[in-house]
Amino acid sequence: MQWKAASQLFFALTVIAMGVIGILSDTFAPIWAGVPSSVPDRQLLAYLCTFVSLVCGAGLLMKRTSAPAALLLFVYLLVWTALFKFPFIVRQPLVEVSYQSNGENAVLIAGALVLYALNAGERTNVFLNFFGGRMGLRIAYVLYGLALIAFGFSHFAYLEFTVPLVPAWMHVPVFWAYLTGVIYLVSGLMLVTGFAARLGAALSAVQIALITLLVWGPMVLSGRLSAGHWQETVVSWALSAAAWIVAASFDGRPWVLESRQAPAALAS
Repeated sequence: MQWKAASQLFFALTVIAMGVIGILSDTFAPIWAGVPSSVPDRQLLAYLCTFVSLVCGAGLLMKRTSAPAALLLFVYLLVWTALFKFPFIVRQPLVEVSYQSNGENAVLIAGALVLYALNAGERTNVFLNFFGGRMGLRIAYVLYGLALIAFGFSHFAYLEFTVPLVPAWMHVPVFWAYLTGVIYLVSGLMLVTGFAARLGAALSAVQIALITLLVWGPMVLSGRLSAGHWQETVVSWALSAAAWIVAASFDGRPWVLESRQAPAALAS
């Protein structure tokens, strides 16, 4: 199976899993968390999120419906973030966690947009063609890069929360907390500037996957997950899936000076 196809399959199954979690919990899956209790018809909104997750995930499994499914997921995530996550930045622009929270959504948005750009082909509609071409990919990469930068700063701003999560067997937890922060920052700058963007995408995807496996994996296996840790585990899993979508989209491109070259999927 090709690298891009494998990453899309993993992402599609992850989105479907969010829908299944919504059905089993009868509430918002962790990637849709953050809706104030004061929102009218909150339960109906939870059902809508579950429905969108199932429909988009299933659509991404089939080539014919991949583009519209990715577009629907991209638009829904974008609107969701604008309504329920961006207000955190407006209310607390100097609090780093506001940007980290938005960054989590930005990674998912970037993953959906990359899938649309790679699967859409040529469109007559100006809006659809804009997001389905090279510009769509560039927007996704910048958005993803900004999210990584937010993650990097959070490792420094909230060191007291990051250090305890480092597995004991790794020793020197402060070093690993700082190192992951630096990798996020450097990778994010690579994606935003377009210099060595493929390397930045690969580094960040590997790091997010390792954090999911090494930090949250043992907690899952121990069976002692708190509600907060459960939410963080699922979000980290979803971020890993989206990160690999971005990394796989660079397949076939040079590792360093590649910003002016078209991806193979768009050049054909």
